[in-house]
Amino acid sequence: MRDRGPVVAIDGPAGSGKSTLGRRLAEELDVPYVNTGLMYRALTARALQEGLDVEDAGALANLARKIRFDLDLRSSPPSLRIDGRAPGEDLVTPEVEGWVSSVSRHPTVRAVLVAEQRRLGVRGAVMEGRDIGCLVFPDADVKSFLKAAATERARRRERERGDAAAEAAAGRDDRDARVNPFVPARGALVIETTGRPKADVLAEALKAVRSRVG
Repeated sequence: MRDRGPVVAIDGPAGSGKSTLGRRLAEELDVPYVNTGLMYRALTARALQEGLDVEDAGALANLARKIRFDLDLRSSPPSLRIDGRAPGEDLVTPEVEGWVSSVSRHPTVRAVLVAEQRRLGVRGAVMEGRDIGCLVFPDADVKSFLKAAATERARRRERERGDAAAEAAAGRDDRDARVNPFVPARGALVIETTGRPKADVLAEALKAVRSRVG
């Protein structure tokens, strides 16, 4: 008998629909939803506030250890809290978007946050990011990789974040792809979201979970 909920990994570039699917899937499965990108954004925002050098991997890793990540069990689905608060608009500014790739590329920084992500998801979760199925939870019950046409991803980013942040997000995708290429994890279900209703994408993901977990 399982003593935890399923671990579902969702990877893919910005604008592919990860956050929309992740939250709705977590609601359906009654497990926490963890947007790992917000963890890197929180660290980036704090580093900029404190004037840290984004090339100083040691200082960034030490700062990451001071940030408290947990789950708000009062929300539906339970979602990420940062130092006891829900993530705010300060994490999606063009400035943070412009620097988060530089912060997240350091192996020492990633090691700290990956350990936190594993802790948050150990009892089951829908976790989305860029390397969940490959690195964070390579043994996830279900791995999925979302993809969408570049034009559609750009429209989604602009609609969600505005022109400046959307442009910064596009640049971040390019930078991240050089360090951590967008390649589906082994065994991942690749879901094309271009032009598809959200309900159809959710139904496909749910079918995969139920066929593999029950």
